[in-house]
Amino acid sequence: MPALAILGGTPVRTEPYPKWPVFDDRDVEAVARTVRSGRWGGVPFPGPNTAKFSERFAEMMGGGYAVPMVNGTITMEVALRAAGIGWGDEVIVPAYTFQATAAAPMAAGAAPVIVDINPDTYCTDPASVEAAITEKTRAIIVVHLAAQMTDMDAIMAIAEKHNLVVIEDSAHAHGAQWRGMGAGAIGDFGSFSLQSAKTLTTGEGGVLLCKDRKMAERVSSIIDCGRPKDPAGVEFTMGANLRLSEVQAALGLVALERFPAQFEERAAMADYLEEGLSEIPGISLLKRDLRLTRRSLYRYVFKIDAEFFGVTHDLFCQALSAEGIPVDTGYPAMNHYDLFQPALSRLPVPSAFPEYFVFDKMSLPNVERASQVESVWMGESIFRAGTAGIDDLIAGVRKLAENRNELANLYK
Repeated sequence: MPALAILGGTPVRTEPYPKWPVFDDRDVEAVARTVRSGRWGGVPFPGPNTAKFSERFAEMMGGGYAVPMVNGTITMEVALRAAGIGWGDEVIVPAYTFQATAAAPMAAGAAPVIVDINPDTYCTDPASVEAAITEKTRAIIVVHLAAQMTDMDAIMAIAEKHNLVVIEDSAHAHGAQWRGMGAGAIGDFGSFSLQSAKTLTTGEGGVLLCKDRKMAERVSSIIDCGRPKDPAGVEFTMGANLRLSEVQAALGLVALERFPAQFEERAAMADYLEEGLSEIPGISLLKRDLRLTRRSLYRYVFKIDAEFFGVTHDLFCQALSAEGIPVDTGYPAMNHYDLFQPALSRLPVPSAFPEYFVFDKMSLPNVERASQVESVWMGESIFRAGTAGIDDLIAGVRKLAENRNELANLYK
C-alpha cells in the first residue's frame, strides 16, 4: 500500500491543476479597443460595453434586468436600499457563506438574522428561515452554495406568505438553473460576483439582476450617484459611484463568449467525479435535488465520515493537499468567522442592536458540523484538467481511505 505523501510517500499528482482566469488575444484586443476609444470609466452610465454586457448577462440567466457594478457585495447592499430596507429592519441570512452576505444588511442599516443550513445541501434551510421571521423581517438573502441551489420553491412560498423581498446570493451560481429558471432570476434580486476567482470574471465587479424594470431603474440610479434613470428623468435617489468600468465590461463580454463551453466542461467532469467518489467508503455526496436542472461548478463540496477516517476534515484536507490535490475546509460558521467582526465595523447596527451578534448563544448545529467536521471543498480548476485530473483526485481520496489508520495515528 503506497505511503501517504504527508508521511513522506510519493504524491498521487505532481502536475498543477490549470490556472484561472484563462485569457487570449480576444481579451487583449477588447481592452485595447476600449482604451483606444477613450471611453474607460462608467460615466455616463451605462457605457456601450456595459450596456451590451448587461443585456447578454440577463439573456444568459434567462431574464430580468442586469445592472453591473463594482463588486458582488455592493450588489446586495444596493438591492436592500432599492427595496427600501434599512434601519430597524431584519434580513435573514444563512450561517454558511462568505462574510459579505451578512455584512451587506449592516451596510444598509438593517440587522442580519443568522440561520442554519440544510444538512443535505449546505444551502439556506427554509424551515430555519420561517422559524426566524418576526414582525421586523423584511427580506431573505439565500445563498446558492458551491454546486447546489437553495430550495427556491420553499423560499418563494415563505416570501409570498410573509410579504418578504428575496435576494439570491448567486456568487457561486453563474449559469445554474432551478426547474429551468436561472439562478438570480427567481427572487426579486440576484447578486453575482465577477471577482477574479469566479467562473465569469472581469477581475473585480458584480451584477445585480432585478426582476422588475422599475426596481432596476432605482438600482441604476443608486449606483450612478443618484442620477434619475426613469423615462421622465425625475426620480432621484441618494446614491454613490458604484459603476463598473468600460474596461471591465469589455473583459466581461469576452468571458461571456467562453462561458458556455467552460460551463459544459465543468459539468461533465463533475458527473464523472461523482461516479468515482460514490464508490469510496467514508465519503458521501451532497444531495442533488432533481429540481436543480443545471449546476454551476465554481466550487464543489463533498463530506467525509470523520469516524471512518479517524480525523476531522481539516486534517483530511491537509493530507489530500499533500497528494497534489488542492482542497480546503471552506467557510467557517458565521458565528466563528474571523472576517465577520461586526464590532470592528464601526457601523451603527452592531452598537444599536447588539442582541443580533451574541455568537456564543447561537444554535447552528448543521453549519457547525459542516464547517468543523465534514466538508471538503475544491475549486473549479479540477474540472478543467480532464478525466486524468479527476482520476487523480479520486485516487488521492481512495489512498486516504486505504491508509486511514496511518492518517488517524499521525494526529493522535
